[in-house]
Amino acid sequence: MSDMHPASAAAADIHSTEDARKHIRTYLIVGVALMCGTVMTVWASLIDFHSREINIALALFIASTKGFLVAGFFMHLISEKKMIYAILSFTVFFFLALMYLTVSSTMHGNIVHIR
Repeated sequence: MSDMHPASAAAADIHSTEDARKHIRTYLIVGVALMCGTVMTVWASLIDFHSREINIALALFIASTKGFLVAGFFMHLISEKKMIYAILSFTVFFFLALMYLTVSSTMHGNIVHIR
């Protein structure tokens, strides 16, 4: 049998219920933000900025923001230790370097030009 006093057991149940409600609220807010991000992605693809590079940069910015929300809240990386942040920062650095190489290779005057 449990050694827990009935009043403290009830307090533990209230705490866990409130904690669950807080997490559910956070997940719902992040879910709505992801839906808004999807709408913004579709909207941005329909706008002609007279430059493909701007369209690509905007789409990558929106996708990166959505990726942060998924990794940070759904995968619980927002509360991780320094090692996770170090690995994540290296990943972001190399991702940005590859995106820079991709966008710069499509600009006029480069050796590689996609039409």
